[in-house]
Amino acid sequence: MQRSAVILAAGKGTRMRSDTTKVLHKVGGRSMLDWSLALAQDLNCDRQILVISTHSEELRHIANERVGENQIAIQDPPQGTGHAVQCATPALEGFDGAVIVLYADTPLLPADAVVQAFEALESGAHIAVLGFDANEPGGYGRLICEPNGDLVRIVEAKDASPDELAVGFCNSGVMAVHSKHLKSLLDQLDNNNANGEYYLTDIVSIGRKNGLKSVAVRCEESDVLGVNSRVQLAEAEAEFQKKQRIKFMEDGVTLIDPASVFFSFDTQVQRDVIIEPNVVFGPGVRVEQGVQIRAFSHLEGCTVGEGSMVGPYARLRPGAELGHGVHIGNFVEVKNTKVGDGAKANHLSYLGDGEVGERSNIGAGTIFCNYDGYFKHKTLIGKDVFVGSNSSLVAPVTLGDTSFVGTGSVVTEDVPEGALALARGRQVVKADWAVDYHRSMKAKKEGQ
Repeated sequence: MQRSAVILAAGKGTRMRSDTTKVLHKVGGRSMLDWSLALAQDLNCDRQILVISTHSEELRHIANERVGENQIAIQDPPQGTGHAVQCATPALEGFDGAVIVLYADTPLLPADAVVQAFEALESGAHIAVLGFDANEPGGYGRLICEPNGDLVRIVEAKDASPDELAVGFCNSGVMAVHSKHLKSLLDQLDNNNANGEYYLTDIVSIGRKNGLKSVAVRCEESDVLGVNSRVQLAEAEAEFQKKQRIKFMEDGVTLIDPASVFFSFDTQVQRDVIIEPNVVFGPGVRVEQGVQIRAFSHLEGCTVGEGSMVGPYARLRPGAELGHGVHIGNFVEVKNTKVGDGAKANHLSYLGDGEVGERSNIGAGTIFCNYDGYFKHKTLIGKDVFVGSNSSLVAPVTLGDTSFVGTGSVVTEDVPEGALALARGRQVVKADWAVDYHRSMKAKKEGQ
């Protein structure tokens, strides 16, 4: 059965109290909208239709980039979830298969939970709803089922009777419907309810009257954690991090203090990696086997080769590519630079826009002077090069293989292979100058 996704993203998110549209806020380094789109891709949905409103030009622009103008539906004004899906039906014209309704403010929904809904349609149901057993049902809609498991109706909390409110099996909002029934069911909706809105959930009872079979399939409550406020955004982030930490530890990664380590949605960490406390992984990080990431390091958009050591207090920025057995030490920043196997930069350095050859040693306080105020330039360091401490390499500049840069040098010209570069003022020593200075200054102070 073919699949399509309708992703509801029209809410203003006023409880977020933000100038940024709610669904563009991030969990695990990825916007909630992109979480939903990635889920639709993982589910092999042929069409991905975004339902948005007119309140955010930024969201409209991003939606156009993600799915294209033909797959955007405008809900104006918003009149409930049923109305939102109605707005999407023109984009489903000619589609024959299962339509899944997703929510762009529910970022952590796993694909295997949704697959259950598709499988229910393939087994003969016409509507399948994802439900969960709530710890505190509160304002959730309740799923009212028959003893045989068939779903009879979904009742919103505001419209529920006391007996219905006692039910703990709750509606996630995620629903799969066969396309051949969807438009007809939506056309029969009304807004005769406490909110005066068209509820998508009403198609269950409407379908039952029309002889259609509805079922509910279970997922975990944490799978369908919705975000409507900054507090809930933090809760979603905490749940994501909890799951990522467990996943990595089960895959053979050591987290010395799991609660202090933060991952992104696409972080890749291989087995036998040791991660010390207070490490942050931004998007786009790959860490190979046997690496040690020491405390208080920040990594983003980088690759760390097998057996390397990073930190403590190191920063790897986008474009940093560390080979095997590389050492990047405390207060070293690497950006858009390839560092060859066995190379070391152990202290207080900035390596930006360059290349460091195998086994080269970058002394403490070395700076790649890569920016002239208008353009970035490259520093190229060959193999087995030694750069003395407190040196400035003014790009564009090349240091040949096995060359040597004396401590405290400001290098502005290429250094040939095997050569020594010294670029500093000659030291002058004046005998007894300090003795005379101290005598003079003490006498001056005493005479005040």
